[in-house]
Amino acid sequence: MRFPPSFLDDIRARVPISEVIGPRVTWDRRKSRPAKGDHWACCPFHGENSPSFHCEDDKGRYHCFGCGASGDHFKFLIENEGVSFPEAVERLAGMAGLAMPARDPQAEQRQERRATLLDALRLAAEFFRERLQDNEGAKARGYLRDRGLNPSIQKRFGLGYAPDSRNRLKEHLASKGVGKAEIEAAGLVVYGPEIAVSYDRFRDRIMFPILDASERCVAFGGRAMSSQAQAKYLNSPETDLFHKGTMLYNLAAARRAAKSAETLLVVEGYMDVIALAQAGFDHAVAPLGTALTENQIELLWRTAPEPLLCFDGDSAGLKAAHRAAEVALPMLKPGRSLRFALLPEGKDPDDLVKEGGADAFRDVLSQARPLSDMVWSRETAGSTFETPEARADLEHRLKQLTGQIGDESVRRHYGQDMRQRLFAFFGGGSTQRGQQGGGSGGRGGKGSDGRYPSGAGMRPSISERLARSSLLRPTGGPAPSLREIAIVVGFVNHPPLMQEAFDYFADLEIEAPDLARLRGSVLDVYAESAPQDRELILEGLKRAGTIDIFDLYETKARMVRLWPVLADAAPDDAREALRQALNLQHRFKALSRELKQAEQMLGEEPTEGTYEHMRAVKAEIERLETVEALVDGFGILSGRAVKTM
Repeated sequence: MRFPPSFLDDIRARVPISEVIGPRVTWDRRKSRPAKGDHWACCPFHGENSPSFHCEDDKGRYHCFGCGASGDHFKFLIENEGVSFPEAVERLAGMAGLAMPARDPQAEQRQERRATLLDALRLAAEFFRERLQDNEGAKARGYLRDRGLNPSIQKRFGLGYAPDSRNRLKEHLASKGVGKAEIEAAGLVVYGPEIAVSYDRFRDRIMFPILDASERCVAFGGRAMSSQAQAKYLNSPETDLFHKGTMLYNLAAARRAAKSAETLLVVEGYMDVIALAQAGFDHAVAPLGTALTENQIELLWRTAPEPLLCFDGDSAGLKAAHRAAEVALPMLKPGRSLRFALLPEGKDPDDLVKEGGADAFRDVLSQARPLSDMVWSRETAGSTFETPEARADLEHRLKQLTGQIGDESVRRHYGQDMRQRLFAFFGGGSTQRGQQGGGSGGRGGKGSDGRYPSGAGMRPSISERLARSSLLRPTGGPAPSLREIAIVVGFVNHPPLMQEAFDYFADLEIEAPDLARLRGSVLDVYAESAPQDRELILEGLKRAGTIDIFDLYETKARMVRLWPVLADAAPDDAREALRQALNLQHRFKALSRELKQAEQMLGEEPTEGTYEHMRAVKAEIERLETVEALVDGFGILSGRAVKTM
């Protein structure tokens, strides 16, 4: 009896594969992560002492890295218990609570038709491979050789050549017993009411077989050899087997490689995928001649929570990146996002690998940017925001974009992220922005206006300032950073700035208990009357019993020369210092969370990829911790923790 694919898919969706396998193995507690549907055990198919058998509920697959056994729910029961396929289906349907389907002759006919089409496409792929190796494929072989693709990689991807003929493939398939209707339904010929005699769709092209999840050929892509061809790249049309918006080139093989790479790379075309595979990047896929669709992004997320999209650095590549960000935004969920790596302008992955080797491409990937950066850059690139109306329009557009996010928690965090960026972008006002970029020769370094000590331009290093501090941490718990102290003290000393940045101050993440308590008191005072006078806020802190905490941290700020956040600083200086500090604080906290996750992943899966990710995050945190000259030569808001002496 044949079963409809939708019925089998329904069983797989309802029954976690770990529930099928679990009664027959003992899960390893150290390696397994049940909450994530990730399980390890000693293989039930061969004797072993260490767990190399892995199953994933999300993918509904198992694989043994020792003996190579792999499959799905049905195959496990067939191979482990020796039952027939119908018996396995019946048993799993019972676990899923599904009634066995009645026999559907029409569905069986459709399945038979699909099998026939698959046969036709398999024969076509063999034909194309043979033509590439004979005399008429010499030009195509030369082209592939010039592109740097060796025979081994050509064979691995099943490359072939479609001869420059209107009927060679059609006649070959007919000689193998493939009927006219099947040849047409497989998309291998061009036909129609106005075409008297159908003819081969692919002529004088290098052929790229497109495989489904089971690695069966379901379509082709063809690269024209002639510069006169109407289309440089041509794909098969939509068929019963091939829907280009729901498939990705090389996905099945890339999924296997993604286990060690821990992500998927998305590049623009077939040649990029193959060139990267030859350079050792086996986890690359490509869309099939279209922009990334929602279905394709979902496919990516089934394998990697944060796929890395790699586009050319020209305007077309940037447009593709922005389009992908726009499609993905409403679909975001906790732990599911995209990252973007932009290549140097005029270079594709193939060019980069040829000129600089694999390391050159790794350098590009190491500079990948998060999705939030792409959203921000799309809305701000090439624009000026010198008027309140322009700035309000930017804020409105960002709110509309982040409002599309379906998940409430992700939407809230994106809103907070964009507010932080807006404040960092506009915090100083238009006049101040006109003064930025002047380096340390501006108002802050020389003390010319009397607001800074004359020695401010030759200040000691951050570590020296910290070493001079003798204040003890007031209470237990983590110590606050200088940046956190600067933010809270600065808003108390300059109440008008609270009106401009209340949301950022309210959303601030502070772990130090006493500083968090002080921030809470400031918010309470401001919520009561929104005072614009420092003395009124101090009176409120006295009533709340937190004035001593403020005095302690203001003294600390004075001792380590956080001049721009003290009461006698000019408002513009305070505004700029707080803008920079808030922006840095937001980035530092995000990196700290990312480091925690990276360390956890390294403990669970100590691979080269997880180690490199953790090292990269640590390097970025260290870079932030040593940042100086944040505000016109003023460099103390580096984020180092206040140390106990």
